[in-house]
Amino acid sequence: MTVATTNSPAEAETVTALPPDEIIMRAVGMTKLFPGTVALDHVDFNVYRGKVNVLVGENGAGKSTLMKILAGVYQPTEGQLLLEGQPVTIKNPLDAARQGIGIIYQEMNLFPNLNVMENIFMAREMTNGRLVIDKKAQIAQTEALLQRLRQSIKPDDLVADLRIGQQQIVEIAKALAQDARILIMDEPTSALSTAEVEVLFEVINDLKANGVSVIYISHKLDELLQIGDYVTVLRDGRLVDEKPAGQIDVSWIIEQMVGRNPASLFQGRDHEVGDALLRVEDLTLPRVGGGYTVDHVSFTLRQGEILGIYGLMGAGRSELFECLAGVRQGATGRVWLDGEEVTAGTVDGRIKLGMYLVPEDRQRDGLVQTMSVADNMLLPSLRQYLNRFVLSRKKEKEAVTKSIKNLSVKVANPNQLITSLSGGNQQKVVVAKSLLTSPKVLLLDEPSRGIDVAAKSEIFEIMSRLAGEGYGILFISSELKEILAMSDRILVMSKGQITGEFAKATATEEDLVAASAVGHGLANYKNGNGGNSHDPS
Repeated sequence: MTVATTNSPAEAETVTALPPDEIIMRAVGMTKLFPGTVALDHVDFNVYRGKVNVLVGENGAGKSTLMKILAGVYQPTEGQLLLEGQPVTIKNPLDAARQGIGIIYQEMNLFPNLNVMENIFMAREMTNGRLVIDKKAQIAQTEALLQRLRQSIKPDDLVADLRIGQQQIVEIAKALAQDARILIMDEPTSALSTAEVEVLFEVINDLKANGVSVIYISHKLDELLQIGDYVTVLRDGRLVDEKPAGQIDVSWIIEQMVGRNPASLFQGRDHEVGDALLRVEDLTLPRVGGGYTVDHVSFTLRQGEILGIYGLMGAGRSELFECLAGVRQGATGRVWLDGEEVTAGTVDGRIKLGMYLVPEDRQRDGLVQTMSVADNMLLPSLRQYLNRFVLSRKKEKEAVTKSIKNLSVKVANPNQLITSLSGGNQQKVVVAKSLLTSPKVLLLDEPSRGIDVAAKSEIFEIMSRLAGEGYGILFISSELKEILAMSDRILVMSKGQITGEFAKATATEEDLVAASAVGHGLANYKNGNGGNSHDPS
């Protein structure tokens, strides 16, 4: 069969011949209209039986909208779904489950006040007869799922107490428990460590061997070619192309996604690094039960410097940022900003001084789900728009309009609910929100999580521009290539301590990985095995 693009007359000439693998599900002419937005425009999409069907595109390209149609969350404005060659209407998620379609959503859909087992079997409880829940059977199946995913999580662990990566594992376990024949994975690895990703890929290969079709969405392009069999590209709600994964490379994917050469996306800026802006001395966060989550950390950040923080999950990176931002009240140590010792111990106090944290989990910590895009952007900086005792709507509108333009946020109207935006555009709103507070030091915790390659380019461009204007940028990333590309200097953490420091010119992936695995922290570091001194002055 053949697939033709539908973007433009010029692009419509591209026709790709595909191997004759069996199609289990097909979306034909799929269209979805929202007020002021065409989310999908006559998209065709094939799901091949027992294959990993990769779907890529920029944030706002329509990927999640298409998946929600396949999963029964949305109804299409126009178009048809074929399942096993027969027309089918999927009315809701329960109907999709009955048809054998499961989904792992991009934004986690868990109940934090319930335990792991209760989340996995929510609305699908196993019963003895009709009325009594068979908890013993549910616990046994939960343990088997977690063992399959090689996790030490317990069935009775409260979800609210799990780190974000573990919560992602629970979402995956919940989907696996449904025994779906078509499993949609929307950004399943965005919060997972490298080891957890490897386990997930083993599970996916096992699913394929048992005839399960996987639809896989991710912005981590290298992993798409590692796990994918077919790649379909959307741009601006339209189909661009579909090809077998073995016939393409990462550069091809990027060029199809953004419509331009990938070499033009990551253009770093030279910027001057000035005097010390932030100085941290013996910052410590005790751990419940003994020891330290942040263990006597000291470092200096200079004006105009981008300082990257690398480390494995649980290294204490996020906790370090939370201490600096005033979130962790139990932290001790001394902090100086612009030569003045910081005495304010609250989040609001630190924001007023010029320190702002962009959190890793935008849904839980970065956004108010019931508020609009504009209100979310303005929330921490409302003081700037006061005209005596009244908020100036004109100033608010100007600030929001400028932020949307500068960050290329795809939104039809700033008064839309924040939940109507794609995950990547929500992340841009969180970044815009921080910039409107006029920070001196910006703390970015995994700023590119859930963001496509073009949006990453925009975020990194903003980081470089702010550094050029004298801001101090601290940022965490689990992506080695991001850390190496963006940082002027890199600190590595392990077990709450700084275990290495590297200049951009000399840092390598091997150096960072080795330093992140150090088991005794500063003992090895001070002996010269971790790099340079962690105080650049």
